[in-house]
Amino acid sequence: MGIAALVAVGGVAAATGRIDGAHAEARTLVVGYRTPADLAAALRGTGGVVVRRLPALRAAEVRTREAAPALRRAPGIRSVSAPVARRAAAEPALAPTAASPDAPLEWQYAGADETGVPDSVLRAASSVRIAVVDTGADLTAPDLATKSPTAYNTRTGTGDVRDDNGHGTFVASIAAGSVTNGEGIAGFGGDAQLLVVKAGSADGTFTDVDEAAGIIYAIDHGARIVNLSFGGPGTTPIERHAIQYAIDHGALVVAAAGNEYSQGNPVEYPAALLQPVGSDGAGGAGLSVGASNQAAARARFSNTGSWISLTAPGTNVFGDVSSLSSPVAYPRAALPGSSAGLYGYASGTSFAAPQVAGAAALVWAANPALTAQQVAQILKQTASGRGRWTPDLGFGVVDVAAAVATAQSGQAGVLLSGNRVRSKLHLTWSGDASRYTLTLTSAGSSRTVLSATSNTSAWVTLKPGRAYAFTVAAIDQSGATAATSAPLTVAVPNRRQTAGK
Repeated sequence: MGIAALVAVGGVAAATGRIDGAHAEARTLVVGYRTPADLAAALRGTGGVVVRRLPALRAAEVRTREAAPALRRAPGIRSVSAPVARRAAAEPALAPTAASPDAPLEWQYAGADETGVPDSVLRAASSVRIAVVDTGADLTAPDLATKSPTAYNTRTGTGDVRDDNGHGTFVASIAAGSVTNGEGIAGFGGDAQLLVVKAGSADGTFTDVDEAAGIIYAIDHGARIVNLSFGGPGTTPIERHAIQYAIDHGALVVAAAGNEYSQGNPVEYPAALLQPVGSDGAGGAGLSVGASNQAAARARFSNTGSWISLTAPGTNVFGDVSSLSSPVAYPRAALPGSSAGLYGYASGTSFAAPQVAGAAALVWAANPALTAQQVAQILKQTASGRGRWTPDLGFGVVDVAAAVATAQSGQAGVLLSGNRVRSKLHLTWSGDASRYTLTLTSAGSSRTVLSATSNTSAWVTLKPGRAYAFTVAAIDQSGATAATSAPLTVAVPNRRQTAGK
């Protein structure tokens, strides 16, 4: 069970309709401004007060009776919007029980091949800081206490991050729970440092403004990876600016893709800011993570679409439970041999995302020279799809050991994917290069389709009854090949084979 409820609409009412001066009810708005003086001038005479400032984004949360259109017309005001609700991407409808009677408690560890990571890489991850922006965390949980995490509450400005909800504790334990304390579970990030940022209120509700404040604090305090296990429909200027702030500072942002497949499969934000709609997994500024099950197929609740980067185990994941959380929301499960702490199962893309965040820390530990985009690229290209993208799984289930091995090899690689529509194939690729060469191989012969192009996509016409293999090479400044994608193979059936079907 995740965050209990959305922020009440009345508390963050959209600024629409006529406002009758002093008789209007005060509402909360998020105002982007050019200078503090511009904001002060715009609010002067309206009775508006600043509730919270986000100087890094030149934005503020204000309470005012002024209508949004009137504020937008004020000199120096860049944007005005109502806060939008964000909810945890946990799936309470799925009963929290073991994945199967014969499965290990922490089955996700083997499901993502975390077991194959060298011990030296787990230790080296201590140079990487993962921030979990969520409902806080129970810092007495053994797996978290051992890490001595930095903690901050964005609403109170203190280190009080007590987690009455339970969601943040579970997420933090999966991302960065200790792997050396001989107690509880093993997190995915090895010895990575943990920064716990509580962005929500005591009842677990928060908004895009809380999210933005959490991201800014995380980046300003050394986070290289930011995990966001929540989302909602639509986005806002302040959310977009906060994500961009993280990207501009070289951080990798990882977000849960959401669990609304049976409720219309909507596009969720901030995940779709990281892997844009229409991208088919290529490029993007971060990672949008869906959930897989024990059979390495899509979890039935997990959202799908062109904005899914990859997946990670998300059904009946085992993790740490906050001692302050409701036993109904987070039922306790016995952990044989455990002498301290509380543990249990939960499902959702909320708990898939921190596995990827932890994996990213290990990739960076294996090769500290990588950029955030290269880390994301490696995680995609080494996932179970091995370069093949689908709307259900993205590039497949994360393979942590393969990603670490690729990072150690020094090859960030090129990621190539394709979508065939009858005899037409749409190819897309991405990598850390400004020029690429696209090569086609068929019937034993090869030819160059595009040479030293800056394009990152192409349409190719295929002939029925043939098999094709495509590769894309990244070209460096000297004109030499820096990296080459794994082959993408496509077979086109004969028309006679498909006739009448």
